[in-house]
Amino acid sequence: MKGIKTFHKCFFVLTVLFFQNMWSQSVFGKWKTMDDRSGTAKAIVEIYRENGLLQARIIKILEKGKENALCTKCKGKLKDKPVLGMKIFRDLEKNDKDEYKGTNMLDPEHGMTFRGKLWLDPENKNQLKVRGYLAFLYRTQTWYRVKEQ
Repeated sequence: MKGIKTFHKCFFVLTVLFFQNMWSQSVFGKWKTMDDRSGTAKAIVEIYRENGLLQARIIKILEKGKENALCTKCKGKLKDKPVLGMKIFRDLEKNDKDEYKGTNMLDPEHGMTFRGKLWLDPENKNQLKVRGYLAFLYRTQTWYRVKEQ
């Protein structure tokens, strides 16, 4: 009987570790965004799946004094809307290279929408590479996984 209990405990621990490892390999979850020029932490973004496609929204603004920022440079229905809660990635699709690509990646600070892609850093699965394209130019930021507490 004692051997069965030990087996169940070991099985439980291995199962938890397996699923935790699988989760840590995913782009889905919460990420701290960093300004690639200044190194300043900007926001916490939640990346999630909706209708089989990748979406992302800002769930916390980290910059002091910008907690209630509005998207003043946005156009259309997003004009002057709160940045907090704003969906910044819409309907990105996964390709065969484990990248998510799309044409609807919003930069609320500049009010611009880009085509782009994102992928986990192959050297560190707790870092997310986010690249936006403007014509043939591009800019890549590194975002950092937020550990759940």
